Amino acid sequence: MLKRATTVTLGILLGMVGHPLSASAATVDGMVKTSTGQPVSGAMVTVFSANRMRKQTVFTDAEGRYLIVVDYEGQLTVRARASGFADHTQKVAIRNTDAQTVDLTVTAFESDIERSNALPASAHLTTLPWKDAEDRAPFVSQCNYCHQVGNPLTRGKRSAESWVKSIEKMEGYMAIVTDEQVERFSEVFAAGFDGEPIDVVQTDDASPELAHAKIEEWLVGDGMSFIHDADVGEDGKLYGVDEGHDVIWVLDRETNVVEKYPLPESDLPVGGLLSGAALPIGIFTGKHGPHSMAQAKDGRFWITNALSATLMSFDPETKAFKLYEIGEGALYPHTIRIDGKGIVWFTIAVSNQVGRFDPETETFTVLQLPHNGFWRWATDAFFPMLLKYSAKSPRENKHIDLSPHKTFSGIGYQDLFNLPYGIDINPKDGGIWYAKLYGNMIGHIDAETLEITEYETPLKGPRRPRFDADGILWIPSFDESALLRFDPATGEFESYPLPTLSPDEYETPYALNVHPDTGDVWMTSNMSDRILRFIPKEERFISYPTPTRVTWMRDLVFTKDGKVCSSSSNLPAYAIEDGLPSFICIDPEGADGDRALAGPAGQP
Repeated sequence: MLKRATTVTLGILLGMVGHPLSASAATVDGMVKTSTGQPVSGAMVTVFSANRMRKQTVFTDAEGRYLIVVDYEGQLTVRARASGFADHTQKVAIRNTDAQTVDLTVTAFESDIERSNALPASAHLTTLPWKDAEDRAPFVSQCNYCHQVGNPLTRGKRSAESWVKSIEKMEGYMAIVTDEQVERFSEVFAAGFDGEPIDVVQTDDASPELAHAKIEEWLVGDGMSFIHDADVGEDGKLYGVDEGHDVIWVLDRETNVVEKYPLPESDLPVGGLLSGAALPIGIFTGKHGPHSMAQAKDGRFWITNALSATLMSFDPETKAFKLYEIGEGALYPHTIRIDGKGIVWFTIAVSNQVGRFDPETETFTVLQLPHNGFWRWATDAFFPMLLKYSAKSPRENKHIDLSPHKTFSGIGYQDLFNLPYGIDINPKDGGIWYAKLYGNMIGHIDAETLEITEYETPLKGPRRPRFDADGILWIPSFDESALLRFDPATGEFESYPLPTLSPDEYETPYALNVHPDTGDVWMTSNMSDRILRFIPKEERFISYPTPTRVTWMRDLVFTKDGKVCSSSSNLPAYAIEDGLPSFICIDPEGADGDRALAGPAGQP
């Protein structure tokens, strides 16, 4: 029997609640300059709420000017952050309907280590002494997928032996590295992360579009939360699944109230079917591990529970949950989408399957995907048994110790797993397409016949693809820092390298989404604390820096009021600059809305 969901309201933590913006707006405007009086273009100006649980950010224009409207009051903090300069912060007492001018001056860093610590992970990764790109490749694939590498907490100076222990923890969350690679990685980390400041010069890629944009963040959860995916409901609220704590967080963006809904209890141990693994730094308390979510036309959200291998529905009106056992040896159900007929499709990553669920009949069809080689077949056949054996010794990683990649020379992650990851529906014909992250393939499932066809991708690490309105599939290449375009009608690929901030950097694009109206492709760029926007007609990227260091975003969703939203979910969350995960939304034209709301008198 399912326990009744409980509700915890956290709106009081987030400042003003229940007041429409027009009745409670405060305007802050001014300029950002250097100590010599030069205006700074593209600087981020952030206004924090009094309790720092909310923050709103705009960017300065070509003349260093900014204007921002916020709907909270009190003793607020205003911060200017610009590439190559130290932050400047100022306390300002603001009442609703106030209009204040706050000029900010950014200065040089006081020390080399302060300047170095302000650089994103992408810069610090350039200093690691790999022999070549091939030597680095397994590190990119296996050590960059759930958190940044390069924040001060992560890159602290330590011995190679200490790094080995950190890598072993990552192995508990399915980092597939050989003993030789563990030794190599630990040596490289000990040499590269030596505690000394790095000397990397990044190019400020501020574009004119930044002056129109506004970013808003709402902090939620705790330092151990892992809000894997977020989605926007038909009610305009943001919903996020906390894989670490078996919780759904719900944000009402109009009232700024956050509610918490615990998932039903489970008889499984902490870690679910993966209880034998040394779960990420021991922070998970979840048994279900909610991972991905999508809303059906009837209003229910469907959720993949990665750790318990179940599918779950959540009704946002009644707050009721319903749980479904997938069976069929399913391990780690992952990304979920719903087709035009209401059928729920989802990848099952570790067992190399795709699930099909009909909500009307409440029946599953589990499709075993092609194995693509002997060792992958062996993993599909025998890995579930290894996990069951490992569960008898909780958090000791015995399934890792017995894996072929630890026993046979030359066997690596690319040989053992296919790892079907992202999935999407072709709007033109209803076909189901998935990406195999380690198999370096995309696959097509005929929704009627269930026939499967797979295609090799020209670049490695296809992760979470999405279709545009014309039936073109856009694919992030996680391993090779690129965007792929695939036309199912012709079978042809095109690739676009992602812009980086210095020549030696790389990016790890986790997920993307295509705006239904503009056709623009929005993509996470997590190693450099950015979101990228690609305009296909112009073949041009626009970069939106995020105002929080150690930003790690996953699925991107679009709201009806024009925002691009996600969850910031670095693992662990306490390594994020604010120490907590957040919901984050970018409004590409939000600053213009602030100027219109402020009126002519509020123009800087």
